[in-house]
Amino acid sequence: MSSLHHRHLAVSPEWLALYYRHPLEITHGEGRYVWDADGKRYLDFFGGILTTMTAHALPEVTKAVTEQAGRIIHTSTLYLNRPMVELAERIATLSGIPDARVFFTTSGTEANDTALLLATTYRRSNQILAMRNSYHGRSFSAVAITGNRAWSPTSLSPLQTLYVHGGVRTRGPYAELSDAQFIKACVADLEDLLGHTRDAAALIAEPIQGVGGFTSPPDGLFAAFREVLSRHGILWISDEVQTGWGRTGEHFWGWQAHDRNGPPDILTFAKGIGNGMSIGGVVARADVMNCLDANSISTFGGSPVTMAAGLANLSYLLDHDLQRNARRVGGLLIERLRAIVAGSECVREVRGRGLMIGIELVKPGTDDANPEAATAVLEAAREGGLLVGKGGGHNTSVLRIAPPLSLTIAEAEEGAEILAEALRSVE
Repeated sequence: MSSLHHRHLAVSPEWLALYYRHPLEITHGEGRYVWDADGKRYLDFFGGILTTMTAHALPEVTKAVTEQAGRIIHTSTLYLNRPMVELAERIATLSGIPDARVFFTTSGTEANDTALLLATTYRRSNQILAMRNSYHGRSFSAVAITGNRAWSPTSLSPLQTLYVHGGVRTRGPYAELSDAQFIKACVADLEDLLGHTRDAAALIAEPIQGVGGFTSPPDGLFAAFREVLSRHGILWISDEVQTGWGRTGEHFWGWQAHDRNGPPDILTFAKGIGNGMSIGGVVARADVMNCLDANSISTFGGSPVTMAAGLANLSYLLDHDLQRNARRVGGLLIERLRAIVAGSECVREVRGRGLMIGIELVKPGTDDANPEAATAVLEAAREGGLLVGKGGGHNTSVLRIAPPLSLTIAEAEEGAEILAEALRSVE
């Protein structure tokens, strides 16, 4: 055990998880690579949990942070803040929500907390609809709506949460149906559920479930849900903390795969927009955002430094069309990974979109989750010089692959080769 690991254990809670038998200290990064304290280089296919969206040590972001820090680091939302207003203007336009208002927080958890506050206040109801296998953060209220046992440490809740089918396409009672039948069955389930409840405030859903293992419904499910929700006056919250900013390649926001009946009422974001800086936020229609009748500020949300980073990062993303790169390179990577695991009895599925890819591992010849194999592949990939993540609602048996969106084809091939060797080690 390293000295730093020993010190970590002495001061940190037992539930603060670390990857790897011998935890890794990352000291610096550049582009799509990071280095550990021993000087070993790794290709980063996890990006600080989907947070380093463009590249490590991106000069444009580093310069913006340095220059802003040299002027002033902090003021709070009690004062006018030019970088915050400028970033809010850009996000409001990009969101697709009409007459949008933007409130900045410091994390996705806090963004979802705010969305729940808005929805329950607007609807005067504490009843929330959420998806099975979902994850929305680590706070008391976010845990209350998380449909993934591995990330839900308490059943106590300020909310009444009801869980809806549809977040996982290839498991559960509707898995054998066609896409159209799957959507029809999930809508019927929603209709039936609403027949037994009081007026719900909102449905909150990740277009692609992140911690749940990068699972997703067929395109159009949430548009079909929206027809039902609208009849009941129920708001739709799209949790875009992991799916936003073009990561899926095909769309800038995950909700756009379900856009037949318009944008969500509330959209939450975080992670990638700051490229590692702590930025989260909420976008909502003006009437929803303005429904609070008491004072509210944010001490650290929208700080001048993080807003400067967000502006520089968003500009780089758009100027270099990284959404298109995610679609092109991600599509090639998914097909390469599917070819690698073809015929494997240990891999149930390679799924995802753009640079948001999951590899689900099972016990050979079964559909049973194999978390031990996922851990072994994680370790083997590290030994080979590749960092990936883990997740999945079925005992954390999914490898999560989410590199910076500037990933090159050569780097995608390099990572695929390392993963191939790592997967062979558990065959």
